Amino acid sequence: MINQQRLLNRLVEYVQIDSETRNEKVYADHMISILKKLGFEIVRDNAGEKIGSNTNNIIAKRKGEKAGPSLALSAHLDTVTPGIGIEPVIEDGVIRSKGDTILGSDDKAGIAAMVEAIETAIEQQAPMGDLELLLTIAEEGGLNGSRNMDYSLVDSKYAFVFDSGGAPGEIMIQGPAQDKIEIVITGRPAHAGVCPEEGISAIQVAAHAIDQMKLLRIDEETTANIGIIKGGKATNIVCPEVTIQAEARSLKNEKLDIQTKHMVACFEDACKTYNADYRVDVERAYDAYLFEKNDPFLEYTRKHVEAAGLTPEEAASGGGSDTNVYNANGIKALNLGIGMSKCHTLEEFIKVEHLNQSAELVYQMITEFWKSELN
Repeated sequence: MINQQRLLNRLVEYVQIDSETRNEKVYADHMISILKKLGFEIVRDNAGEKIGSNTNNIIAKRKGEKAGPSLALSAHLDTVTPGIGIEPVIEDGVIRSKGDTILGSDDKAGIAAMVEAIETAIEQQAPMGDLELLLTIAEEGGLNGSRNMDYSLVDSKYAFVFDSGGAPGEIMIQGPAQDKIEIVITGRPAHAGVCPEEGISAIQVAAHAIDQMKLLRIDEETTANIGIIKGGKATNIVCPEVTIQAEARSLKNEKLDIQTKHMVACFEDACKTYNADYRVDVERAYDAYLFEKNDPFLEYTRKHVEAAGLTPEEAASGGGSDTNVYNANGIKALNLGIGMSKCHTLEEFIKVEHLNQSAELVYQMITEFWKSELN
């Protein structure tokens, strides 16, 4: 059904268009041109202005022939670094970069699969209802595009997100919440060789706090990490200030609350012990979501994963995606595997077979949705 060569050509074309986070405009404009030819009306919000991107989210709408609610398909436009000048290589049924950049299948494989499936459905004159494509900016590094999307512009109450590294057929039914934590510890400078006892070392305070902290794998549902530490002026100066950036995640909001409070308390106690000042900023990046086994949207998804010739595998994600934000904004969203592997590395790749299966799955979802009991 899917034109496999055209699909492969799409992905090869897409990944060669630079679109690192907050610099997605050229790729966004390219996709707008393609979507207009497929009969989509383009709506833009002002998310880019809020987060410092050179473009905005794309909310593309296509009126269908079938009655019923609108269905959204979603993927993100941006890639991580290094993503400039990507040169894709196809060998033995695998697509990868030549090795000095990422590939960008995260998430351009998702976009290629969606567009190919829609064009095929139009060519086959398969009746569809109203479709929305939500193509977000700045997903990498904090889901900033979807978090700042104008949801008054979105009609759909159901969405499939194609942004998971699992093989086609995998359904992410659960995703974690994440807190971003920034701590600034202010000590007191002093000459490290003449009068160090007059100083308060912000590095020592931070080390004491971190030594008391539960980190990395907390339990089967919760993780925590100190990611960045910045501070110090010279080896002969007692360090006056340190900035620490950390995160915590959990599949349960309640567990995340406990872990974050624990981490903050460790910093507070250390600062009191050493008489240092501190400032703490905690931001809930996104909340957790969970689909119950008998959820009608999940049941529809299982059924049509099987109808596409795939085996449904339900899983919990350790990372966040736009799926988290959609569910928090009243859109029932499931993240589906598209087979991208070793994402965010120079070894990133995707099998041609998985790309084809992803497009076939999208085709199944958009040609059967308006026949389902969800309508």
